[in-house]
Amino acid sequence: MKKKVFLLVGLVFLAVFTYYFTSIIIARVKTKGIVEEALASDRMKLELDDLSHEQLDGLIKVQDPNFYHHKGVDFKTPGTGVTTISQGLVKFYYFDNFRPGPQKIKQTLIARFAFDPLTPKDTILKLFINEAYLGQENGKPLKGFENAAQYFFGKEFKKLEWDEYLSLISMIRAPFTFHYFDEREKNLERVSRIKKVLAGEYIPVDNSDLFYDKR
Repeated sequence: MKKKVFLLVGLVFLAVFTYYFTSIIIARVKTKGIVEEALASDRMKLELDDLSHEQLDGLIKVQDPNFYHHKGVDFKTPGTGVTTISQGLVKFYYFDNFRPGPQKIKQTLIARFAFDPLTPKDTILKLFINEAYLGQENGKPLKGFENAAQYFFGKEFKKLEWDEYLSLISMIRAPFTFHYFDEREKNLERVSRIKKVLAGEYIPVDNSDLFYDKR
């Protein structure tokens, strides 16, 4: 009986391992094409140079503080919410209908062993500022800082005020919870919290403290 149980457990483990290993191999094969196609698309409305050093620094400190040092996955840095910029892009590029659970494991593995190691960090950032999901516009996904600037503030991204930019940053983690139109007070409150983090006045407690609300 025990042998049958061990055999069954072994077969299940082998099947799971094979599934995820195969997923990584397929992702590595597809990554170059995925990135090249995205970079050539009309979705790329901003270059990294379109963001000031202060804007880029603010984005990274809020969204992925250890971005330039991790390899796609970061479970340790406080305030990350255990979702890196690379993982966010993997969710968009490699899944048609992402759902938490086993797909989160797959997302993490692809980010760590395919997307991040095969894509330059600056390229990842460029993709993110043009692909970040920021809610909906007329029932369709609203993605990218340029589109969001036009929709929420009626102006080009390069003309945004600092607080307007932070309002976009505040929506990345939870576009509807901190929606600039529908949840203005919550959005502005998160902007004030972000300012404290950027000024060094508040340090996230742990990686579940992504909204900076633990006191």
